[in-house]
Amino acid sequence: MEFAVLLPPELGHTAEPEWAGEFAIQAERLGFDEISVVEHSVVIDSTTSRYPYSPTGRSPLPDDCPLPDPLELLAFLAGRTTRLGLATGVLVLPNHHPVVLAKRLATLDRLSGGRTRICLGLGWMREEIEACGGDFDRRGAIADEAIELMRTLWRGTEPNGTSFHGATYAIDGAHSWPKPVRPEGVPLYIGGHSKAAARRAGRLGDGFQPLGLAGDELSAAIETMRSAAREAGRDPAELGLVLGGTLGRADAAHVEWARALGATTVLLSPSRGANSLEDLIEQLTGCAARLGLSA
Repeated sequence: MEFAVLLPPELGHTAEPEWAGEFAIQAERLGFDEISVVEHSVVIDSTTSRYPYSPTGRSPLPDDCPLPDPLELLAFLAGRTTRLGLATGVLVLPNHHPVVLAKRLATLDRLSGGRTRICLGLGWMREEIEACGGDFDRRGAIADEAIELMRTLWRGTEPNGTSFHGATYAIDGAHSWPKPVRPEGVPLYIGGHSKAAARRAGRLGDGFQPLGLAGDELSAAIETMRSAAREAGRDPAELGLVLGGTLGRADAAHVEWARALGATTVLLSPSRGANSLEDLIEQLTGCAARLGLSA
């Protein structure tokens, strides 16, 4: 079991180098395994899209909340730490061209010494995806192709380059270097709350990160992921599973709950009441003590 911590965007400081860097340094010092960051390439005023993780359908973040590019942010945090894993939760895949994204992920992974794990999502804000040039209605099929294209580029070492031909993307004789540290490439998890996300994780992902689910809905999503993996001829036991929690409440009982569901990572978000970096470090310290973490 590994323990990850979310760099919280809601306080509005994730683009401040000393604030974000100190948070990561303290998380590493206290024995956490990974830090996770979020993404919105652009936020559209008065969006009509429904945010799926709130009963109001509205995102809890203000439109002007600073949300730095997640890969640039992770590269910065890699330079402030030595072993801390670097993750997204989630990166909005339809906002990115897979050829460029494959290069950026491989570069981050290579320069960080293989510390990168990426959780991909398909996004909920139609206006954001369309502003980035994506096709909201076809984003599922396009995402499947994008994942395979990135892995093709990472695997490709042919002297004459790598080729890929899909419905949306096509390349011939392509050379993409450097490669990620692991021969299989950067681990790509799938995040989301829908059955489609769970099935995509089972068919194509290196793991699954359910979002906004609890109780029977969570158990059903995990089983959907595992069933899809078996149908695709894959071993579900080889796929990672990231489950959530909060720094203020995580304890041995929460770990056992997550372990019983097959979790490989618990991603912990700050609890309510944290209004400063000092508050967050206090929560990190208390959680690390309860979980028996050590650097």
